[in-house]
Amino acid sequence: MNNEITRWLQRDPDPKSRQELQQLVADNATAELADRFNRRLEFGTAGLRGVVGAGPNRMNRLVIQETAIGLGQYLLRTDNAAAHKGVVIGYDGRPDSRQFAHDTAAALAAQGIKVYLTTKVAATPIVAFGVKHLQTAAAVVVTASHNPPAYNGFKVYWNNGAQIIPPHDAGIAAEIDKATQSEIHLMDLAEAEAKGLLVWLDDAYYQAYRQAINSNPLLNNHHNPQDISLAYTAMHGVGAEMAETLLADAGFSHVYSVAAQREPDGTFPTVKFPNPEEPGAMDLVIAEAKQHGAILACANDPDADRFAVAARCDDGEYKMLTGDQVGTLFGYYLLNHVQASTSLVGNTIVSSTLLGKIATALGAQYYQTLTGFKWLTNVAMERQTADHQFLFAYEEALGYTIGNAVWDKDGLSALVAFAQLTAELAVTGQTVWDQLEAIYREYGLYINAQRSIALDPTAAPIGDSLRAMPPQVIAGLAIVRTEDFKISLCTFADGTVEAIDLPASDVLIYHLADGSRVVVRPSGTEPKLKCYYEVVEPMSQEETFDHAQRRAQATMDQLIAQHQASL
Repeated sequence: MNNEITRWLQRDPDPKSRQELQQLVADNATAELADRFNRRLEFGTAGLRGVVGAGPNRMNRLVIQETAIGLGQYLLRTDNAAAHKGVVIGYDGRPDSRQFAHDTAAALAAQGIKVYLTTKVAATPIVAFGVKHLQTAAAVVVTASHNPPAYNGFKVYWNNGAQIIPPHDAGIAAEIDKATQSEIHLMDLAEAEAKGLLVWLDDAYYQAYRQAINSNPLLNNHHNPQDISLAYTAMHGVGAEMAETLLADAGFSHVYSVAAQREPDGTFPTVKFPNPEEPGAMDLVIAEAKQHGAILACANDPDADRFAVAARCDDGEYKMLTGDQVGTLFGYYLLNHVQASTSLVGNTIVSSTLLGKIATALGAQYYQTLTGFKWLTNVAMERQTADHQFLFAYEEALGYTIGNAVWDKDGLSALVAFAQLTAELAVTGQTVWDQLEAIYREYGLYINAQRSIALDPTAAPIGDSLRAMPPQVIAGLAIVRTEDFKISLCTFADGTVEAIDLPASDVLIYHLADGSRVVVRPSGTEPKLKCYYEVVEPMSQEETFDHAQRRAQATMDQLIAQHQASL
């Protein structure tokens, strides 16, 4: 390891991380050094993400430069026009993000690849938008999204505007491995600009995104926007300026932004964890909403690709909508504003199946993918036809995309769409809670939950155990069919077998006799099991919504308890 440390110190361009590493050596911090040097941050379909620090198993300038060289080499090898097409590069508000983005540009330009570099911080969807807008070979966003302050990341988009999927991830990773053994070549950005290899993306580019969102017909449903009010937080991220602009463009004149969280700040001083799903993360925006009597309390995560919302209830308090509830509302709303029979909508296998039920009832095409937005958009592009154009997709982890201006989750356009949905309901005196109740009365009350279970690290892999001795019942309910994505087969109770047309993944889904569902995803990196539960309860017109909710929750609690006990 000493030779590796010496070589790293010779290559590392950052005096700060070199000093950090030298201090670890001086302190004889063998365990820490081993963690940093025994492996390298793995490049996958989400690119890179990790803690900032010195060493190959951390995010730092050298890792970024080697990664950018690997990406450039892969682009040049797979696309003859890649150098001319170029790469869009943007970054979030974390302390190292601007430097990492500039290092990426310098490494790509040194390979003769044109780069389009944002002049300031940019929301992830604004950068992803650039691929199709500028017809580039790829895009890079330097962001760790909603991870804690110590993290940063390097996310890659392909020439179709979507996040990379196999085989590109493995191809880029192989080139990164070569780059770690090669000399680093960079081009000064001033030289790159002089040679025509660097184009700065200034305000005109941001306005192009704004125009694309405003011209999206799905975001032009103007029903008295001035009559509703909403609170908004960027959660110390990069979304505020564009979010407020788009809402104003759509006619929403009563928008109250949380001042303490409006400006980019990668230390995230007012939240323990900058993820809207985490307890307490929405406290300030809900307080802002209460202060102004707003209908909605809305949030983007720090890179503004996710959207979260709490809505005011009859008692004046605010309650968070789940990602599945927002996805259901979007699906129902959009499919009732277009010709559903020519539309394509989708979600992931761990998201609620209610969207599929609504789509089928309204005559739309519906698809499911593995977990991850990269699958939702790449599959959408494959599935859409002249007769069925892509309309909408979502994942339960607060990711939504509406239309095809951005082929990734876009929390900014989702914010506008949800405000418009709410304003339309308000015209008739309805709320989003009223709309959800109406949907549930029509299609059944769907509730979803997720639990993680720690497993005995010395035990056999749980997925293998479940496959060796398949359960016949869960919580006293017969399993009517089992989907095994590792072997790509769906097995029915009568023994009938059907193929599953999705990439292999270590996931098992059990469909129960009462319409409930249990999804089991063993972790590939730790002794942990992720379980996703769905309960479907019919509702009579006479039953109160509160009573039906309590009944569904009791069923869910029983399902979770008995399933976990069986493991």
